[in-house]
Amino acid sequence: MTRIVLVTHSERANPGRVREALHARGCETEVCHVAGGADLPPMNGVRLRGYDAAVVFGGPMSACDVDEHAFLREETAWIGAQLAADAPILGICLGAQIMARALGGRVYPHPDGLCEVGYQPLYPASTDCPLFPSTIHVYHWHREGFDLPPGANLLARGGIFENQAFGHGERAFGVQFHPEMMPATLERWLGNEKAQKYFSRPEVPSADRQRADAPRYDPGVQRWLDRFLDRWLERF
Repeated sequence: MTRIVLVTHSERANPGRVREALHARGCETEVCHVAGGADLPPMNGVRLRGYDAAVVFGGPMSACDVDEHAFLREETAWIGAQLAADAPILGICLGAQIMARALGGRVYPHPDGLCEVGYQPLYPASTDCPLFPSTIHVYHWHREGFDLPPGANLLARGGIFENQAFGHGERAFGVQFHPEMMPATLERWLGNEKAQKYFSRPEVPSADRQRADAPRYDPGVQRWLDRFLDRWLERF
């Protein structure tokens, strides 16, 4: 059985739709809450010891906060070792940003101070990209983006942050958006006290708008995730 470690950075993180989709494909998953002190599984040759792959989720901190959070320094090195070995890894939001830094890319706030929140369009980076064959709307919540790191291939672009998804080697992928988003998670994020400051920003859709967008765009995200996981798992 394929075993996948799910790395989280918040006590309230929910791997949601990603975990459900992996379980539906017969995978076994285990959460590793690295920000809470959990130990990351060590590398064993070109694989993680005890696991076949890793999914690294988002979090409230910046990928650049390595001086403030010791676990981020360790995690960046851990991800770098997997990328060097072409091990299977999927980075989501913060996870993708840590991947970019591990590869020598830059992570930074939007030059105009913009945030990217809610369902936003994602565009294929080329006309022959099987992972992103057409424009879809996906869920975002981040205030930093990344330069395309050395050796990576750009897969998708966005309107607020240009670089939205990349591949590295045959089995490593990073995406800025949140394919794990589910209705209960959306309500928790929208109701978070710290989130309220974002709704006064002109580029951020209101909570009601995001709720209305969810049933419209979620089926497309589910189809994307199913297609992605089927292709990714074939490469293990």
